[in-house]
Amino acid sequence: MAIWPHPACLGDDELLAQCRVGTGRSGGPGGQNRNKVETLIELTHVATGVEAHAGERRSQMENRRVALRRLRLALAVAVRVAVPMGPVGSVLWRSRRRAAGRDSTAGSPPKSRWASGGEGTLEVNPDHHDYPALLAEAMDVLAASGWDSKPASLRLNVSASQLLKLIKEHPPALAMVNRERERAGLHRLK
Repeated sequence: MAIWPHPACLGDDELLAQCRVGTGRSGGPGGQNRNKVETLIELTHVATGVEAHAGERRSQMENRRVALRRLRLALAVAVRVAVPMGPVGSVLWRSRRRAAGRDSTAGSPPKSRWASGGEGTLEVNPDHHDYPALLAEAMDVLAASGWDSKPASLRLNVSASQLLKLIKEHPPALAMVNRERERAGLHRLK
């Protein structure tokens, strides 16, 4: 199964192999163990310099999981990769896209909270593990389309409103898209 060539789309072990991992002590509430044991995890993606950390959990393993998710989201916003010409959509993207008019039935993925007609809808919860990879792919296609959501949505075979809903779920992504749109002379998305 081919993946999108974005670092946010890599498996946990592969992404961690590209990172410098640091540990430290977390202050604040949480009991004696938290103040005596190095449970804070700091991740730096070496190739890009993008950083993320987590220290609010009681164990290093839980904080590593949280820091990895934060790193994936930060990479999805900060890093752009080249997009091939023509229609695009990774295997993951196509698996999360539901054609307009198709009913979700037994055996189909559950309906997301995003439901509308158009070219297609996306079935993903922003808390799901796949969300950062889908966000990275959408951001890459938007960048390749001059930050114009209409051609980007056509290339991804979803409605422009679905694409915007995906991006709105992560406010730093929406802020970055709006900065780029303003530079390109386009109006801000709301």
